[in-house]
Amino acid sequence: MTFQDHFSGHAADYAQYRPHYPAALFTWLAQQCPCRDRVWDCATGNGQAAIALTEHFHHVMATDASAAQLAQATAHSRITYRVAPAEQSGLDSHSLDLVTVAQAVHWFQLAAFYHEAKRVLKPDGLLAIWCYGCPQMAAPALDRQLNEYYSTTLNDFWPPERRLVEDGYAHFEFPFTEIATPTYTMQVTWTLEALIGYLLTWSATQRFIKTHGVNPLTSLAAVMAADWPSDRVVVTWPVTMRVGRSPLGRPA
Repeated sequence: MTFQDHFSGHAADYAQYRPHYPAALFTWLAQQCPCRDRVWDCATGNGQAAIALTEHFHHVMATDASAAQLAQATAHSRITYRVAPAEQSGLDSHSLDLVTVAQAVHWFQLAAFYHEAKRVLKPDGLLAIWCYGCPQMAAPALDRQLNEYYSTTLNDFWPPERRLVEDGYAHFEFPFTEIATPTYTMQVTWTLEALIGYLLTWSATQRFIKTHGVNPLTSLAAVMAADWPSDRVVVTWPVTMRVGRSPLGRPA
C-alpha cells in the first residue's frame, strides 16, 4: 500500500523543529482508558507522541510508513518502532487500549484506517486524533507576515488534505462513539532561526522549493528580521482533538 510521503526528505529537521504536545493531553487520554496496557501511536514520525505515552502505558507500538522518520526516533525500553502503513499495522486484533494519531490522519486512506483501528482496538478502546494549524505569534507584525506566507506565498502548494487540518478535522466522517475533549494549546518561545527551521518542515514549503528551485523562507526571514525583537517570541498552536470509543462498545 502506497502512502503520501511529504516528510522523509527532511526527517532530521522535522525531529528538531516540530513543537511538542502538552503533557496534560496524554494524561487526559490515559484517564479515559480503563486499561493502560498497550497503545498504538500510528504515523509516529520521530516518536514524539510515543515517548509521551510511555509515561502512562506499559507498552507503546509506534509505526510509521517512513523508515527515514523512524530513523530519527528516540529509543525507549517500552516502545517498539515498526515500519508499517496506517492502514496495515500488522498488530493483533482487539489488543489495544488506545490508538493515537498526531497531526497525520489527514494523509491516510480514511476508510481503510478506520477499519484497521476498529480491528486492533479492544471493545472499550479509544481512538484519538488531533491536529494543529498555522501558528499564532505574539508580535502582531510577525503574525501578519507569517499568515501572508501561509495563505498567499504557499497557497498553491498546500496539498488538498491540508484543508482538513484548517477545519480542525471537524468535517469528515468519524465512525466512533465520540466523547467531549478538553482544549489544549502548544506554546514555545522561539528565535527567528527556530521559526524558519520549523517552517522548512511544512509540506508546502518543500513543494515550493521543488517547483521553483528557490527557498521562499530566505525572503520571509529577511522581512521578519526587521520586526523581530531582540529576545525570543512566543508562538502558539491551538490543538484540535477528536476522541471516540470503539463502536463495538463496552462488553456486557
